[in-house]
Amino acid sequence: MKLVVVRHGESEFNELNLFSGWEDVDLTSKGIEEAKHAGALLANQNLIFDAAFTSVLKRSIKSLNYILEGLHQEWIPVYKSWRLNERSYGALQRRNKTETAEKEGKERVNRWRKSYDALPPMLNVSDPRHPIHDRRYHYVDPHALPGGESLKTTLDRVLPFWTDHIAPLLRDGNNVLVVSHRNTLRALVKHLENLSDEEIVHVDVPTGVPVIFEFDQSLNIISKKELLNKETS
Repeated sequence: MKLVVVRHGESEFNELNLFSGWEDVDLTSKGIEEAKHAGALLANQNLIFDAAFTSVLKRSIKSLNYILEGLHQEWIPVYKSWRLNERSYGALQRRNKTETAEKEGKERVNRWRKSYDALPPMLNVSDPRHPIHDRRYHYVDPHALPGGESLKTTLDRVLPFWTDHIAPLLRDGNNVLVVSHRNTLRALVKHLENLSDEEIVHVDVPTGVPVIFEFDQSLNIISKKELLNKETS
């Protein structure tokens, strides 16, 4: 059975070099093309999926739609969950990354962005950017909605969803597609590949690049392949 993970195409905040996190920003024209290209690459692999998962943020949802269209598999079950949202960057959201580094110090900002356990400046629940004010999360326990996350707490959020929803499908022999976000997928890769806290710091997930994991029945990785413009194993 195979798991394919894809980071959404380039977003408007990616283009503007802004912290996005849980901000619901759209794809750029380049991002749309990246998602369509990911679909074409997967179509060339003759992959047949049984289910797909994505976040509740439109850059991820739209990327999944373009990919499924390219695969001619728009009909498969699609499940959306807040647990697959991007890492929350808290009070950094909407801020320019370069300007923030100049103001706060490059080393400090780099730690917020790259380290495993550093939390960004947190959003107060009174801040309109806090997800408690967004109706798409009205069904979520307010105490579970983050005002900011590290990669570690992102993994804490993602792992129950993996265990309860995605892993059982794979164990039953299904092929699964997950279209999500940079840090969400980094957190998942850390778990799947059993990477150390230090190793995950050096792992990145480019926009629109499908990664194919093949598993045995115990969900041990048999192979991993990234599909770039020219396939690399």
